[in-house]
Amino acid sequence: MPADWFESAYLGTPPWDIGRPQPAIVRLAETGQITGAVLDIGCGTGENALYLAEQGFAATGIDGAPTAIEKARAKAKGRALEVRFELADALDLSVPEGQFDTVIDSGLFHVFSDEERPRFRDSLGRVLRSGGTYFLMCFSDQEPGDWGPRRVTQAEIRSVFSGAWRVNYIQPSAFDINGGQAQAWLASISRS
Repeated sequence: MPADWFESAYLGTPPWDIGRPQPAIVRLAETGQITGAVLDIGCGTGENALYLAEQGFAATGIDGAPTAIEKARAKAKGRALEVRFELADALDLSVPEGQFDTVIDSGLFHVFSDEERPRFRDSLGRVLRSGGTYFLMCFSDQEPGDWGPRRVTQAEIRSVFSGAWRVNYIQPSAFDINGGQAQAWLASISRS
């Protein structure tokens, strides 16, 4: 989907902007799977990164929609939390001063085309340290109907993250959305 579509979505309240962190992200933090410096890639209005900052993590959020970043920064200021929110293109990330130990993705991967997915993987590889973990949460091919984003299969995830990457697990999960839930895959993927 084009970036301007997301920008216009944030002028209102998109279905995925639920005003709190995704329960799957909370469980990852509570079980100690999220570690070190964290990047929330495709952070939207920042609820996941803000939650992680509340838990004591050094959190950064990036998104391609300026309005989403403005809203995230306002939330951080209002909650007196130290979270860096930056406008960035997830397909073309530059190497940061320090790489991240953990990258979380709550609903970004499934918007990329087949051609964009390798570019995203390579871009991700520039910001995630060797041995770091990427947590991918995307719409699942188990979600019925055709509402919402493209569905993703486990085989597609494994195909994109091969070579210098190791898929630790892919398990069924769900996105909380305004008005209900949507079936998701939650994957833990490590960079060699």
